Amino acid sequence: MKTPSALILPALAVLVALASPAGAQTAIKLEGTCEKLIVAGLDVTQNCKDTMMNTVSRNRTSFDFSAWDGRSLSFSGSGAQQERTEETDALQPINLVVPGEKTDEGVVRGPLAAVGSCSFSNPQEGKTAITCEATSAKGRYEARFVTDAKTPPGAPKP
Repeated sequence: MKTPSALILPALAVLVALASPAGAQTAIKLEGTCEKLIVAGLDVTQNCKDTMMNTVSRNRTSFDFSAWDGRSLSFSGSGAQQERTEETDALQPINLVVPGEKTDEGVVRGPLAAVGSCSFSNPQEGKTAITCEATSAKGRYEARFVTDAKTPPGAPKP
């Protein structure tokens, strides 16, 4: 079942703003098109899945991307530091990237201190993009995901 993006993305900003140290975890799966996935400078866009997750746990929010070849990439930051760049755009500072890779022993993840940000906007008619960029000691990390933000049938008109 597809989750209507028009209802979900406005919740991203609210979830991040309301995240507290004792807050429960919330996860939202988004469907759309992965336009870019770069892990430590390696372009794996051709393997990127057309789903992504946004999670909020305690005071952290993350944007999680995955690829068909077993790679994954999570951008994470403190939700309390989220900023507004426009009336409808949010900028989430990122201080941690978590690249993952499937190996014979299982999935290996290695959290890395990083500097960067993820930006997203509240959906309006058309598409909404979630763009993340960060740099760590092991290289450059980037992702861009575009989701359809059409108003679901029966939803009130803005």
